[in-house]
Amino acid sequence: MMERLLGDLDVLAETSPDAVALIDARADTMRRTTWYELQVRYRALAADLRQRGVVAGGAVAVWLPNWSDAIVWQLASAHLGAHVVGVNTRYNVTEVAHVLRAARPSVVAVAHGFRGLDFLPRLREAAAVSPVKPAVAVISGPHGGGAVSVRDYDLGMGAWAPSMTAPSDVARADLGDQAKLMVAFTTSGSTGDAKLAGHWASAVHRHARADAAALDLAPGDVAVCILPLSGVFGFNLAYAALAGGATCLLEETFDERVILEHIAACGGTHMAGGDDMLARLLDAWASQPAKIDTLRWIGVADFIGRSEEVARWGRDHAGAWVTGVYGSSEIMALAMSWPSDTGFPEPWRGGGQPIPGLQVRIWDRETASPARRGVPGELQFRGTSVVNEYLGDPSALPSGLTPDGWFSSGDLGVQVGDNAYTYVCRMEEVLRLSGFLVHPGEIEERLSSHPAVELAKVVGITDSDGHSVPIAFVTQVDGREVSARELIDWCASAIAKYKVPRVVHLVANLPTTAGINGSKIRTKDLRDRAQREWDEEAARRRTR
Repeated sequence: MMERLLGDLDVLAETSPDAVALIDARADTMRRTTWYELQVRYRALAADLRQRGVVAGGAVAVWLPNWSDAIVWQLASAHLGAHVVGVNTRYNVTEVAHVLRAARPSVVAVAHGFRGLDFLPRLREAAAVSPVKPAVAVISGPHGGGAVSVRDYDLGMGAWAPSMTAPSDVARADLGDQAKLMVAFTTSGSTGDAKLAGHWASAVHRHARADAAALDLAPGDVAVCILPLSGVFGFNLAYAALAGGATCLLEETFDERVILEHIAACGGTHMAGGDDMLARLLDAWASQPAKIDTLRWIGVADFIGRSEEVARWGRDHAGAWVTGVYGSSEIMALAMSWPSDTGFPEPWRGGGQPIPGLQVRIWDRETASPARRGVPGELQFRGTSVVNEYLGDPSALPSGLTPDGWFSSGDLGVQVGDNAYTYVCRMEEVLRLSGFLVHPGEIEERLSSHPAVELAKVVGITDSDGHSVPIAFVTQVDGREVSARELIDWCASAIAKYKVPRVVHLVANLPTTAGINGSKIRTKDLRDRAQREWDEEAARRRTR
């Protein structure tokens, strides 16, 4: 299957050698790589890596931004039967050290001169606690990173600056039953320590082909890659584009005004991201409209509650189909989305129909049986795109599977139609109020509909009698004011009494954490604060 993945790209290099495969985009310049040039680059790098000792079954860490080099390194490693672990440019010492310990890469490709950042001190500190010292490839990127002393990067196993300009006919690895892994993604760690979820080359190929078909990606289309290729969300959109013969517009950094200009200049057709990032594009467009009517498909993941707003913008001003999506490091991204002919009334919500090869069921943990349609339960998966192993932790995969072989996602979902599912929230975030399972989003939507509310987040805490209590945190629109009492009454006028927040905290901002796929609200921090303040108030009442 790995041969088919690279074979598809090699066919394009032969049949459409001058067509553009990749565009390295910056505010001031764009560098284009044709399909032929991509083939030359990845084969030359594969020859270089083989001489450096990279073999079938080995690991390579790629610490690069959205440069074409990151894709070249992935393809060259796959050519040799090695697998890649992407390292986000925001990772600090602890996270880099975790990758080195778990994956044990023989080579690390490190960006030099990217936005003036110096990754070397972090790499040295991380390598000091790693059982394996990798060789270091210093990558200056498509736009040049300035003068570099390669020897400074030597951790003891050598360092060099690869050249990928000379063609090579290095033989492709014959995998047989070995070296099946192609890529590993860092999990969120929401259910424990972060893991490295590994996927076989055959699964990556099938998934990319299925995504390309679902998104209708074809030659002439341009996928706007705003999410890091080191993360599963960014990776899967880019490789769906490659599988469909489309062009990847690789955005080195996220600058909303520049990205809008690039969409107009390059005719961007497909884009995916969290609603935090897409809403920034929306806001920039609102202040200075740009030509975005080439966009046909936008995939959105809801992180801050602005997905519906993004959907209206994409529909009304670009004529694009805006769909909620679902995925994870363990089942890959764009695993579910809503087709344009869906009858689902709110297609911007996470979920949709699974791609071919992926089975979904909703599992009722209390009855240990499949949940009925319309009844919430855990989303569980089975199929080719489900994680094949966890690097450095061989016991983790069996523990994440049900006795009958389904992967337990830890996400709450609902079946809403034939082979159609919505994502509700993480299982630990669901509220049990008056005996009913309640999605916090129901309450958040009511709060957010108030004209003075910008963002709302609802968490559940536990009262002294053991019952769950909904608590809300709200930020206000600039120039508008509202009281907590008004918002409680606003909710009471439209939703069931047991769903109405007992307390509303008016805050300047909501705490967020920057992940690979976008910024997410730190729900645990809010829950801890709400519980602490609830307990303190209860203690004060007892002493009065």
